[in-house]
Amino acid sequence: MNNAVILAGGQGKRMKSDIPKPMFKVLGEPMLEWVIKACEGAGLSSLCIVKGFKAEIIDEYLGGRYETVLQEERLGTGHAVMQAVPFMEKNGGGNTLVLCGDAPFIDSETIKRSLEMHEQEGNSITVITADVDDPTGYGRIIRGEKGISSIVEEKDATEAQKEICEINSGAYWFKTADLIETLGELTRNNSQGEYYLTDSVFIALGKGRSVGAYKTENSIAVLGANDRMGLLELNTIARMAVIEKHLENGVEFVCLDGIIIGRDVEIGAGTQILPGTDLRGKTVIGKDCRIGPNCIIDDCTVEDNVSLNYVQAFKSKVDAGVKIGPFVHIRPGSHIKSGVKIGDFVEIKNSTIGEGTAVAHLTYVGDSDVGKKVNFGCGTVTVNYDGIVKSRCEIGDHCFIGCNTNLIAPVKLGKWAYTAAGTTITKDVPDYALAIDRGTVQIKEGYSLRKLKTKLEKA
Repeated sequence: MNNAVILAGGQGKRMKSDIPKPMFKVLGEPMLEWVIKACEGAGLSSLCIVKGFKAEIIDEYLGGRYETVLQEERLGTGHAVMQAVPFMEKNGGGNTLVLCGDAPFIDSETIKRSLEMHEQEGNSITVITADVDDPTGYGRIIRGEKGISSIVEEKDATEAQKEICEINSGAYWFKTADLIETLGELTRNNSQGEYYLTDSVFIALGKGRSVGAYKTENSIAVLGANDRMGLLELNTIARMAVIEKHLENGVEFVCLDGIIIGRDVEIGAGTQILPGTDLRGKTVIGKDCRIGPNCIIDDCTVEDNVSLNYVQAFKSKVDAGVKIGPFVHIRPGSHIKSGVKIGDFVEIKNSTIGEGTAVAHLTYVGDSDVGKKVNFGCGTVTVNYDGIVKSRCEIGDHCFIGCNTNLIAPVKLGKWAYTAAGTTITKDVPDYALAIDRGTVQIKEGYSLRKLKTKLEKA
């Protein structure tokens, strides 16, 4: 059985933060998640994550999805893999892939093709390598007649070897049995006093075993981040790769300022994405939409011909032909049906808004089921929470809700019902009825003269 061990115990001191380095995000996802998804995409379902610094953060994030082991002392990459020996033994024979949890651009295709080469050549170890323009700081791959002959670190390389642009990615396929055997032979006889996984190459070669090198076409597969500048570089590379994909698919960008699009986002042809727009999660945007400026759309489905301007929307659905904004918040569980118009300073939460309804401005609709062609007056509020339970409002088709109406849930407005401005609704209103609740106006003459007497005398 083939499996993978992902090394995720690093602290990343130069990040100057109290989270494990693999948990820093690229396009909104932890680098560790990028590596996990690459493994899943390559058909690897048996994964072990080696944690170390702030291990509880990784445990909380994974939520039990995959097995984890703890490296209590960080004594090198070889030592980290040693912690996964029980995992490898439990999974039997086959091959083990070792990856760095802070190198997010390893891809599924590289994993699959390197495994094919590893198995076809019967290698004990297959090192995944890449050609880079500037190999400074990386271990150089020295090839011989029968494959890889050594890995030379920068500090030990000759001038001729420093000219080599093929470098070690830090990712390896091992025959699992050979890896377990080799781990027991690693020593700390080096200046750092650590167990180096790269020493396994020399041990295997010394035993006459075959060591191969698979050169990936993905030159960024080797990239990681040691500091915030490096993390910014990773985000920039990932961001531009996603934008270029959408450009090829017919999406329009007039300017790229502040645009961030998650790699799982789908966008239809003819849609225009304006500056300051952040599209996250599994969001799907239809054709011929106008999104932005300054929108956050997270895990939403937006159908064709929708206009969103200064909108924040989360885990909701927006049907075709809807116009929303500016300054609108769509909270989870909402469904905005076709032809709806939502104006400035409106919040919709866990509600269905029926076809052709208008919610023009300064309104809160929460936990409500709204029919079609309803008109909300300015300042309307569905009062859905009494401090103990949340209740729903039901608003029928063609209702006209006057300005500053409060609907105290649970209440129902029948079809074509009207509410007068300033009304508080505490009971159901039947079809075609008008509800008025304004109380009795009391006028107390001279009130402010008495209340503000001292202040007025000083004026």
